Parts: sequence; structure tokens; C-alpha cells
Amino acid sequence: MRRIFLTLTMLVSVVAVSGFVVLPQNVDASIVIINRDHQPTSQITDGDSVQIQITTSQPSAQGEEIKFAFDAHAQIIGSCSIAAGKDSCTTQVISTLGWHWDANGVAQNTRVIQAFGFDSGALGQSNSITVMPRPVVMVHGFLSNPETWAPYVGSTGFLSTISIQGFAVGDGQVSGKLNTGVITNPTNRTNTIAQNAEVLKQYISAVKQKTGAEMVDLVVHSMGGMISRYYIDRVMQDRDVAQLIMLGSPMGGSDCAVLPAALGFFLPASIEIRESYMTGVFNQQITHRRGIAFYDLGGTAILDPFKSPCTDVPNDTVVSFNSINAIALQSSQLSDVHSDLTFSEKAFQDFVKPLLQRTLDTFLSSPDLASPPQTDSPLEFTRVYTGHVDANGSTELTINIEAGLTVASFALYDASRSINTVVRGASGNVINLNPDTNGFIKIDEPSALFYLGYGFQNPKPGPWKITVQATDKTPSNGTDFAISVYFVGGAKLEAKSNTLVPRIKEQVRFEASLALGGQALEIKEAKALIKDSDGNIQTLNFHAGQNISTTWIPNKAGTYAVDIVVTGVAPDGSSVERTDFLAVEVQPNPSEGQVTFNLVAVIVAVVLILLLILFFIFRGMRSVVRKFQNH
Repeated sequence: MRRIFLTLTMLVSVVAVSGFVVLPQNVDASIVIINRDHQPTSQITDGDSVQIQITTSQPSAQGEEIKFAFDAHAQIIGSCSIAAGKDSCTTQVISTLGWHWDANGVAQNTRVIQAFGFDSGALGQSNSITVMPRPVVMVHGFLSNPETWAPYVGSTGFLSTISIQGFAVGDGQVSGKLNTGVITNPTNRTNTIAQNAEVLKQYISAVKQKTGAEMVDLVVHSMGGMISRYYIDRVMQDRDVAQLIMLGSPMGGSDCAVLPAALGFFLPASIEIRESYMTGVFNQQITHRRGIAFYDLGGTAILDPFKSPCTDVPNDTVVSFNSINAIALQSSQLSDVHSDLTFSEKAFQDFVKPLLQRTLDTFLSSPDLASPPQTDSPLEFTRVYTGHVDANGSTELTINIEAGLTVASFALYDASRSINTVVRGASGNVINLNPDTNGFIKIDEPSALFYLGYGFQNPKPGPWKITVQATDKTPSNGTDFAISVYFVGGAKLEAKSNTLVPRIKEQVRFEASLALGGQALEIKEAKALIKDSDGNIQTLNFHAGQNISTTWIPNKAGTYAVDIVVTGVAPDGSSVERTDFLAVEVQPNPSEGQVTFNLVAVIVAVVLILLLILFFIFRGMRSVVRKFQNH
């Protein structure tokens, strides 16, 4: 007993002399949350960056590894090391993404953080910390406005059911308004994707300032996905987006966009939506995710090709599911049409809501995108037919349908959404269009990329007559229209450019060839229609032949639609018409930009020198005048 007593006495003496102890279980410790301003806080918003600091009542004798979690069995949210002889430590900056929700989708409005020693067990816990949910910023698409998000906002909106505050870009809650086209002004120029991304930056910044949040969720529709991707890649500085949740965003573009573009409407946005731009230009350059996960919900309401007016199946009328998956992301599908995706409660409940309620263990960093290969549409289009219908008038078009086609599908675009069509097949008889046998569809939604659609299985070859008729709703000055026709089967056109992102004055070479059943066809006529973002058109002609080409030298930067239109000769001597729709983004010449910058710099320097000389001259004259006055 005496030996044990002496040993204990010596240990106590050592501790007393050193002043250090090994941290015992349940040691008295204070735990504090430090915000981005390096101040203690008791309230955060999910997604804020914080540090956790622990201070013990006694210094550590040997050092101690500390871990932090919501309870003993929860995921570790941070850790730090108390050095020997010290009584506190602070974690590195950690993200609070997912702190507001538990695994059952139940909001956790308050959290208590517990500290555990790796060797000594529980050490203490923080006071209750209020955790607010992240705000949601909603981004509308092409020819749309904030009203598309009406089902999400307000006291009875979708977001209110989970107590999340929503902001729709352009709604006036904070500053910032997108320009993706206005249906009443089709010839007015839209913003580019890049310009709208700058607007999004302004809007997100204002939302953060208003709410105090450091991060937002982006919930977007259609072209809003491209705008948001550009913001994340090129505009966002410090990460302030938790996740990108897309509804019907065409990551591979939409062939339907060629209709308004053919009329020079809603430029340059209608060019930036086309497939060639998205796959050949945008997806090759906009590849950075900054750790942000991308999700996209594709509508799959249309499954039959003859019921699909202008894009591959399955689709939501204008965006195919293949386009949704043109880049690596996590996709889901819903049997809805494009314009209904923002109004669908099922889309919210099954797709959007679970993502907004993600927990901290699901926020893993997403890698950047590899540049996906450029793909080509599986559909073969004839040329886009354009025209004008006067009030109380009509216009007739002839469209040749060759033998061997399994599907011919028509789409008509009319900004006024006021005209009708009468279809006569190769036999000359009027075809009564209906949804079951012809996939007839009418879309009155102004933001849609077409108005009327219909198709035919195994169409009879020969000349088909399409009569476009005005109605009593047609404007007094009439209306312009565009009609596209795609075929399944028959001849295949391959058109390409040696570059889709040339510099000013760089020669661009366009090539085209036409084949049927693997056999090259003679092309008797071909042209490239090049339309800039202001609607100006330049026509280049190809020489006849089998593998044909022509060259173009762009004179100014910008986005251009390039339609390669060819007429070939089938083995039976009949004509074959095909069109491929390219998009080219001409880059400014950096040397010219540098020359301009240098010239401006020289001019500014000269002006400053002249002002300095004048100053000294004026000062000298004043000195002379004073001397003269003194004498």
C-alpha cells in the first residue's frame, strides 16, 4: 500500500509541477462556430463556410486529436489537433452543405455539435446553432420570363412546403433581368449566353447579400441550364452554387431551334440552342464544374418518330433525352412536355425536392467535364421552308418526298401562333390530321420552338403540297412562318467545317457529301447560308460534284448559323434535298485587340503629357504675372 501511495503521490507531483493533464472523458470544453468574418456565431445558412473551435479547461499533456460530429454515430464534419501544452484547436474551413436536412428529409433548424477525443471519448458540445436552408435561385429559359416559376414561389408555392425562400431571376426581388427573347419582338436582339451569365452573377450576388447566405441552389429550365453552366465555368469567382438542378436543359441542343433562326428571330439565342453550337462549340469550351453536381430532368412525352416534329425520340416535344445526356450528369425522366416541367408538381416532388433536401454526406465534389465528342443528329432534314401569309391569305409550298422513307415529320413555327395548314399527299388528296395517325400537335405556349407538328409513317413518294392559311386571329399585317421536314431513311448528308471556332480573317472550309445506301450521290446544287447575329445573310455556292467544298473568311466576331443546303440526284434520277445546320463562333483576333489596347494606352499617355505641359506653362505664366505686378 505504501508503494502504491508513493507512486500516486509522485504522479500528482509531476502533474502539479508541469500543470498539464491528459484530457479525461467528459472534460469541460467549450465549442464555438466561427463564421467567414472570423467571428463566433450561433446562426448559419446551409452551405456557409465555417470553422469549429474547441477550448478545454486544462491544457493537454500529450496532445489530442479532436473530431466533431452531430452525435457519436454521425459522420465526422471536422477535426483538429490540440498540441501538447495547449488547450484549444480550430478546424480548417469546412462547408456546412447538407446541415439543414437529415437522412429522412426532415429539416434540422438547429444543430448541436459534439466534440470527441480519438482516445478519450466525448469532451463536450456546442450551444444550439440555428441552421437556415439555402435560398433557391431559379433561371428561366428561351423566350421565357420569371412567370414560368409561379408554381414554385409564394405562400402556396412548391418551395413553401419545405420552407425554402425562392428567387426567380427578373422577378424584381433583387436586381437582374435576363434577355432570352421576347415573343412580341422577335427581331430584337437577345443577350448571348455569356451576357445572360453576367446578369445571373449580379442576381446571385444580390440574393446572397439580401439573405446572408454564402451559397444558393440553382433550379433552372431549358436554356437556363446553359446560362448557369457558363456562369459556373467562366463567371463565378468563389464557389457560391451548391448544385445545378435542371429541368429540360438541352445539353446537346435542339434541332427545333432552326425554325425561329431561319426567320432571323431571337438572334443570337436561337443559334446558340441549335445542336451544332452546343456540341461543337459550347460543350468543347464550357467544361468546368468547380465541384458542383449537375442534374437534369428530361421529358419523355413523345416516343414515336412520326409524332415527333423536330427532334429525336424520346423527347419532351423540343428536347430529346439524348440531348439531356449529351454531357456526363445525373439524369432522370418524366413523361411531360417541355413547357410543363416547371409547372409539374410531380417533377418537384420526385426530382427537385429530394435534391434540395440533400444531406451532408451526399455533397461530394464532382469532377470537371471532359470535352465530349461532337455528335450529329440522327435525323435528316430537308431545307427549312420560309414564307409570309397575309391576313385572309394563304401560301402553298411543294415538298418532295423521295422513295424509301419510313418517316416524314413536319414542324411549323409561327410567332403569332395564328395559322392553319392543309396537307395534300403525293396523291393530291387532303389528309385529315389527327393525333393518333399523324401525331398532330398544337402548342400554344409562346416559348415553344414550334407551333404545329405532324408526321407520316411510310409516306407515299412524290410532291406534297402544304397550304399555309391565315385565320381570323392572324395579325393585320400577316405573319412570317417557317416549316422544317425531317426524314428517317433515305439519303444521308454529311456536312462539316474544318473549325467551328475560327479567328477573324481565318479561312473556314465547309465540306459536304451525300450518300444513299452507302453509295455517293452526285450533288448538282449546293450553297451555304451564313447568318450572323444581326440577321444578315451571306450565301456561298459550292461547285457540283460528289465531295464538294467552299471557303469563307469571317470579318467580324460573333455567332453564326451556317445552313448547308444541297440538292442531289438519286439513282432513279429524282431529286434529293437535304440540309445540315452548323453553328460557328468567330473569335476576336487577340493581336488586333492588343493593338487597339496599345493605341488607346498611347493616346491616354499623350493626353496626360499634354495636360502636364499645359499645367506647367500655366503655372509659369502665373509666376511671371505676379513678378510683373510686384514691380
